[in-house]
Amino acid sequence: MEIIVAKTAGFCFGVDKAIQKVNKFIGKEVIYTYGPIIHNQQVVKDFESKGVKVIDDLVELDNMPLGTIIIRSHGAGKNDIDIMRSKGFKIIDATCPYVKRIHRIVEESSQQGNKVIIIGSPTHPEVIGIKGWSSQKVNIIENIQDIDAIVIGEEDTFCLVTQTTFNFLKYKEIVNKLQKSEIHVMIYETICSATEERQMEAIELSKIATKMIVIGGKHSSNTQKLYHICKTQCKDTYYIETAEDLVLNVFDDNDIIGITAGASTPKNIIEEVILNVRRTKL
Repeated sequence: MEIIVAKTAGFCFGVDKAIQKVNKFIGKEVIYTYGPIIHNQQVVKDFESKGVKVIDDLVELDNMPLGTIIIRSHGAGKNDIDIMRSKGFKIIDATCPYVKRIHRIVEESSQQGNKVIIIGSPTHPEVIGIKGWSSQKVNIIENIQDIDAIVIGEEDTFCLVTQTTFNFLKYKEIVNKLQKSEIHVMIYETICSATEERQMEAIELSKIATKMIVIGGKHSSNTQKLYHICKTQCKDTYYIETAEDLVLNVFDDNDIIGITAGASTPKNIIEEVILNVRRTKL
């Protein structure tokens, strides 16, 4: 049995930065995060055990003692942040710098009168946050078919940005169709380079692996995309959150096992999975 671990597996820069900010303030003051700090149940539960409370709806703040709200790596809409401040809460912004760049692009372009197209999942917190920085109409595209629903005025110009963790190959297909359409669009490349590298490495690894393991939270968008990418190349691809989800009897001595992980997966969880897979060789 051979085990190959993707070099890009695990925490990305933005997630690591957000985790560090939470750890810095734990025990010093009342800490909230606006939504789960990252899409990893184990990390969120660990922070909750240390007193960090998750705020899912701003209405909850009316019944909460004043404290510090940490904006998660996915970011938040401008109006949401303004509401938090107006209620007297201190804000610590842990938004990923790549996501912050998208906020600036959307805010500035929409102020110039341009409508906005976001390629991404309409229910993903990053996309919801991006939408909240536009002063113009926002169109969200998740697949090629959504392009047909865009209403175009004679003088409309669109600013196009993309969810940082979107499927890179799917993004290329959508952009290719947009460029052939009648839509006048200014395209900004906003998929995170680490996301692209992670996805491309997953494609190459799953081509040579007989079995693939993708580690990450079930609500993690980037991990879900990794799983689907790997599944197209390696039919025996397994999506797990922790080593406890492993079904070890599916592996045999002749397997080449590829392991990758989403951007919200801690190093200790990845190492535990590797250790458990290695034990099947004993």
